[in-house]
Amino acid sequence: MMATAALAALPTMAQPAKGDSLVFTTVIENPVTSIKNQNNSGTCWSYSSLAFLESEAIKKNPKLKDDLDLCESFLVNKTYVDRADRSVRTHGDASFSQGGSFYDAIYCMKNYGLIPEGIMPYPITAYGDSLFNFNSFFPPMEAYIKTVATSNAKKINPAWKKSVQGMINDYLGECPTEFEYKGKKYTPQSFVSDYLKLDPNDYVSLTSYTHEPFYSSFILEIQDNWRWASSYNLPLDEFMRVMEEAVKAGWTFAWGADVSEDGFNRRGSKNACVATVPDVKVSAGVGSDQSRWTGEKAGAKITESDNAGEKEITQEMRQEGYDTWTTTDDHGMQIYGIAKDQNGKEYFMMKNSWGDYGPYKGFWYVSKPYVAYKTMNIVINKNAVPKDIRKKLGI
Repeated sequence: MMATAALAALPTMAQPAKGDSLVFTTVIENPVTSIKNQNNSGTCWSYSSLAFLESEAIKKNPKLKDDLDLCESFLVNKTYVDRADRSVRTHGDASFSQGGSFYDAIYCMKNYGLIPEGIMPYPITAYGDSLFNFNSFFPPMEAYIKTVATSNAKKINPAWKKSVQGMINDYLGECPTEFEYKGKKYTPQSFVSDYLKLDPNDYVSLTSYTHEPFYSSFILEIQDNWRWASSYNLPLDEFMRVMEEAVKAGWTFAWGADVSEDGFNRRGSKNACVATVPDVKVSAGVGSDQSRWTGEKAGAKITESDNAGEKEITQEMRQEGYDTWTTTDDHGMQIYGIAKDQNGKEYFMMKNSWGDYGPYKGFWYVSKPYVAYKTMNIVINKNAVPKDIRKKLGI
């Protein structure tokens, strides 16, 4: 997708919008690419995972930083065809929806490759622009796949998959098998190995829940984990240690979290685009991927206190949230840095995919308690995991 901001990272001192009270100073920030806009689509998983992989490629070759932009349409095309197949094979028990997981990008990279933006055409939307708008594209396809998957027929015509591929191609364009980029010819697979120089085997998913043994792996039970990918399970203190030490050592990671919480402050809040776990009540609204999670609703009121502390997060609180559905698999983002406010409190720096949004132009600050409480899972380079924890996990 086209970039909506030329920023690659926040400045050293991030000044809040007029009337806000927090001022952030960067402790460390690792290279990220420009802000993108998923617009009216449930494809945050694609934007965040590719943002993460862009940073991974830049870490290997800093010269790529100026213009690296991976193609969401290619990843979404390949993923939706596979997800439709899984739904039909399970007679509809595996859901088909716009969402996905970080593992979809790793799987695509390993089995199909990746391509740069500009090789496939931009989506043809109802509004004639270059941003995803699935309002018309997705519902008919979803209905068709449900009809096939839940059919009472004793045998189905395999041509259904060609029909689905045609619907996807009509909107996103056909995926190339070969292309030219910067004067050289690549396949999607050789682009990964020869240009990006990424190894799909370098990436692991980590989480922290008590219903499965620590230091083992299990399939995280969320609907969009339709490929049934496994995550390594860590105690909360070690889970947080991985994230903090990785960022301080120069790594970024893909971050999946619940963003429907009161503390995920939306536009209009005194401290907009800051996520915390406050002890005070914050009202939330409803609305489009961005509006859905930011609560932008006419007349919405937000109550907050500059001096409000945050809850102390425990392993038990994390588990209760997951077990009772109050922690939900909402949104994929990228964590790339650490900053502190004027009181010395530290926050993770987060890159979002809602375009040039809020006082920090698409970037957010997320408190460590919020990350401890509401992280569903992360995908990270295994080499970013501290050696003693890698040993415990056997990776």
